[in-house]
Amino acid sequence: MTSALNSTTDGQTLILSISNPEFKNALSPEIYAAGVEALNAAETNPEIRSVIITGEGSAFCSGGNLQRLLANRQQPKEVQAQSIDGLHNWIDSIRTYPKPIIAAVEGAAAGAGFSLVLACDFCVAAGDAVFVMSYSSVGLSPDGGGSWALGRSLPRQLASELLMCGERISAQRLFDFGLVNRVCRSGSALQEALALAERLNARAPNALASIKELLNDTAGNHLSQHFPLERDHFVRNLHNANGGEGIAAFLAKRTPHYR
Repeated sequence: MTSALNSTTDGQTLILSISNPEFKNALSPEIYAAGVEALNAAETNPEIRSVIITGEGSAFCSGGNLQRLLANRQQPKEVQAQSIDGLHNWIDSIRTYPKPIIAAVEGAAAGAGFSLVLACDFCVAAGDAVFVMSYSSVGLSPDGGGSWALGRSLPRQLASELLMCGERISAQRLFDFGLVNRVCRSGSALQEALALAERLNARAPNALASIKELLNDTAGNHLSQHFPLERDHFVRNLHNANGGEGIAAFLAKRTPHYR
């Protein structure tokens, strides 16, 4: 069976499902390209206000296909470099995409699958979901921004344990560290993610886009550099029609209707 990234919609939410059941939803260059293409198309579609990334069946994503990686050892190094560039293009498109992206995780999120989760804005995970940076277990180092995300989000000692020892970590422990937003019963991650998406879809899209951009900008800015960015976003959103609608609805004690 070939790998694919299946696309469906639920109301104003785009659902992207990694489908490679023979290899527990292992990733491939075809999936990377399909992910970038799907986000590019959804970005300009006003009917789509949020995105969920999930895996078909009992696993979220097992990361890289080891058989493909083994075969790539017989190819020029540029072959694997280009493949990783494809993954990084998808990760970058997720982080810079102006609408909220939620990872809905059942089963295992391993290697680049874990990196994919970390790139999303939110994570909803089943209570028995398992996360593992499995690279060092097969003599490799991370890709997909996993070392960057964990190094920024966790104490160094824990990040070192996860990356160097390849230790598994539970959804509950990641919740305790703030890397998982919701822990739910097994089999309900997608439904819980859709409920979260519905809440986000009811908010002003331009405001959410500004918040995501501002959060991304904190990585390289001092507070004095961040102040003018906040100012400019605030002014732009105040003068957006949604700003007027939001304030008027709050004062009138009614539900706002954002465009």
